[in-house]
Amino acid sequence: MNAPTPTPMPTTATWRPSATVWASVALHGATAAAVVVQPALWPWAMSAVAANHVGLTAVGLWPRSHLLGPNITRLPAALASEGKVALTFDDGPNPAITPWVLDQLDLHGAKATFFCVGEQVRAHPALTREMVRRGHVIENHSDRHSHAFSTFGLARLRRDIEAAQSTIAEHTGRMPLLFRAPAGLRSPLLEPVLARCGLQLASWTRRGFDTVEQDAKKVFKRLDHKLRAGDILLLHDGASAAIANNRPVIFDVLPRLLERFDERGLRVTPII
Repeated sequence: MNAPTPTPMPTTATWRPSATVWASVALHGATAAAVVVQPALWPWAMSAVAANHVGLTAVGLWPRSHLLGPNITRLPAALASEGKVALTFDDGPNPAITPWVLDQLDLHGAKATFFCVGEQVRAHPALTREMVRRGHVIENHSDRHSHAFSTFGLARLRRDIEAAQSTIAEHTGRMPLLFRAPAGLRSPLLEPVLARCGLQLASWTRRGFDTVEQDAKKVFKRLDHKLRAGDILLLHDGASAAIANNRPVIFDVLPRLLERFDERGLRVTPII
């Protein structure tokens, strides 16, 4: 079966640094000027710059933060008003889990957003096309899901993200519009790369921690707590999914979650 013809690359956006980034730039400039005027101030300047870097790192460790740039954490108000929620799945596609997830979604007429890893798409192209055939949307979750992703420089970030863009477009016929960082961790360098690639950062409203929590009841409780229209929920269909009693925890969470949506009259929709 021939792969779909990719859609054109999304329009490159203009990067607009956040107030936090501008403040950091201003601090660096001010400390440098202070040292030029008064060299004896260099210990103070170094301490200020170090504190700034620690602060930026801390912000990058907060996946739902908007301080480094735009970040989608909820559905648009228009979709929320229609009683819609988003189910998102990270790290796939995975032939041991994803087909089962697709069947569960079909039972409830739910259309999800899958943040896929480029190398997984290359490894399972037929499964990737099946996901699209069933009406789901595939977005960018990096090319290799490196645990060091948040430490990458600009060039490496661009290579990784663009590789996943090309791979996903090749096998789905659609260029991704959203990006989710591995583990949600990022640096101030990510946003300018996303802007260049025409991507928007998307995180979540709440997550179940189904990669580390082996108790399905606890995972479900985290996702169900204060559940309301407009929420974006995070689960995993990749190899990172936690296993309990020789089966992925998601197998005991997703059916119950979909039933809860039905009980509350909530409909599952892609983020965009």
